[in-house]
Parts: sequence; structure tokens; C-alpha cells
Amino acid sequence: MSLSASEAVRYSRHLALREIGEAGQEKIKAARVLLIGAGGLGSPSALYLAAAGVGTLGIVDDDRVDVSNLQRQVLYGSEDVGELKAQAASLRLQKLNPNVRVQAHATRLNAANVLNIMNDYDIVLDGTDRFTTRYLSNDACVLLGKPLVSAAIHRFEGQALTYVPSQGPCYRCLFPEPPADGLVPNCAEAGVLGVLPGVMGTIQATEALKLIIGAGELLVGRLLTYDALSLRFGEFRFARRSDCAVCGDHPTITAPRDLPEACSANDLAAVERISPRTLQTWMMSGSASKRVTIVDVREPQEFSVSRLPSAVNIPVNTLAARINELSNEETTIFVCRSGARSLTASGIAHRLGITSPVHLEGGMLAWQREIDPTLDVAPAG
Repeated sequence: MSLSASEAVRYSRHLALREIGEAGQEKIKAARVLLIGAGGLGSPSALYLAAAGVGTLGIVDDDRVDVSNLQRQVLYGSEDVGELKAQAASLRLQKLNPNVRVQAHATRLNAANVLNIMNDYDIVLDGTDRFTTRYLSNDACVLLGKPLVSAAIHRFEGQALTYVPSQGPCYRCLFPEPPADGLVPNCAEAGVLGVLPGVMGTIQATEALKLIIGAGELLVGRLLTYDALSLRFGEFRFARRSDCAVCGDHPTITAPRDLPEACSANDLAAVERISPRTLQTWMMSGSASKRVTIVDVREPQEFSVSRLPSAVNIPVNTLAARINELSNEETTIFVCRSGARSLTASGIAHRLGITSPVHLEGGMLAWQREIDPTLDVAPAG
């Protein structure tokens, strides 16, 4: 894709850079970048990528502009309140740079549509505040062999990392399992410094441009952290996990899948937490007043390796469909590998009518550590 005379003027500062030049700018013009989320992180990423001349930008967001967004989501103005973010972002970006083609996907990303949407793009930027979407984006990029630049923000802190197929670890290598819904407050609940997403979003745009032109050192195998209050950057190096569920040697995630439905903080507050010692006492007592049903919410391949006595396997992503198999006449105890999935399952169960769900803190790993060191706990599936 050769540059027109007007484009040569517009991008003259890029052309002056030896690392970019005309050949690099032509790569930028030919590039197709997908932004998942057009909020705090997506706003600066989109603005700078459009200004840089990325040929095609995709915007995935099913939300509408709210007046509370305007404190940090600089893509929008007061006149956009109530409009679909994907549509409003498209209009703004095309005004900024008419040479850029913007494709608006006003839909929520899910397992059914993620591959079709991502297939048309070269690079993916994830700027969502939903763990369900963050893990789905990572898994889809690994499966499709596409680079992913992921960032997250919380109050005064941000983090970013880059995944490049066959070159380093993915997001799940660092965070194998998502935290239980409701344990990590979102921006509305915890607040966020308005300029923070501007810092992290421009870092995402920087990584995307480096990927396109093939220059510099990427955040592959490095988690970049930023503390706005102390104005300090940090770095944490991490490696690919051979047991990673999606990019490991024997992956158990071979197709996109949606994470379990969310549960509220009220649902989680109703969950009783018990230790492995307490569960052992309940199991050994056999008391009619403590009739227990142990529900292992791991994947079947994990359950087949090891399990607690009398446990039944109901994977967390099937719990809603199988909730009728549980009864309030017995105490239902939810168990998983480390405790994240079982706490989520406990919250879901409460929302669906199980009045007093119980969660084994620390999961099978805690049981192995405190009760039975010989237990062979399978890697997360």
C-alpha cells in the first residue's frame, strides 16, 4: 500500500524515523487492529492508532456512553451520551483521520462470535474491565495465532502485557484462573483516576505499532506495572507454563468458551467458607444434621485424576443448567483446584436458590497441603 502525497505530509514525522520510514508507514496503513472495549483504555488506544494511520480499526463494544464515562473516556463528548460507543467511536475516529477505515461491532464478545470477529484482524488489543471477556480474548488469540496486547486498570494502578504466538507466555500463563466474580470491584465500585487509562491505553497503542513495524522490544513475558501515586513503573517477568490450559503442551481449552455467569457481591456474602480440617470433620461425622454433598466444579479431565470421597462432578460452566440436581435438604460444598472456581460456583448456586452454599477455601491444593499430601491434583483445565 503506497502512500498518497497527502498521507506523506500527514505522517511526515513517522517518515523521519529510521525505524519506520516509508516502508513502515505502509505497513501501518495495511494493518488491521481490533480493539475490544471502547472505554477508558480503548479511547486513547483508538485515538493514537487512528492518528498513526492504521488502515483498519475494529471497535467491539455493546455499551452506550454514560455521563460518568466522560471523566476518562476521551473518545466521547457530552453530545454522545446515550449513543452506542462503537458507533460514536467510529464517527470520532473518522473525523480524526478520514484515511482510516473503522468497523463498528456493537455487540458483546462471546464464545459464539469471537473467532468470526477476530479472524479479520492482525492484532488484538484488550481493554475491557470484565474478566470473562479478558480470558475469552486471550484464549481466542492463542487459538487463532494472533498477537494480543492486554491492559487493565484499578484505582491508581495499571498493568500491561503482550502475547505473541510461539514467542512467549499468554495471559493464562500468568493468571491461570480468573478471580471469583464480585471479589474484584470494577471502576464504578472502586473508582479510577481519570488519566490512568490514558497512560495504559497509549502503552497498548505503542505495543501495537511496534508489532506492526517490527521494531523494539515487546512486553512478551513481562508484566509492566504502573503506580500513578508514586509515578513508578515496575516489571515482573514470567514464563510460559507447560501446563497452561490454552497454550501449554497439552491444552485442555481447544475452542472458545464463555466463563460462568456472574454472581453478585450479595450472593458471595451468603457463602460459608470452611477449611479442609472442617470439611474432614463433617465428612467423618456422618451426622444427620450435617448431611453433605460435595460438588467438584473442575473440568472432567481434572476430576478423573483425583477427587474427594463421594464428590460429584458438575463443572462450573454447567452448574446453572444442572442446579436441579442439588437440594437445600443437604449442605452443598463446592470444591475446585485452588478455590477460585468453587467460590464463583457457590455464588451462582445461591443466586439460583441454594440457600446456604459452602466453599472449600484453597480447594484441592489446600486439601493436599493440610490433609492428604499424596493427593495428585491435576493442572487447571
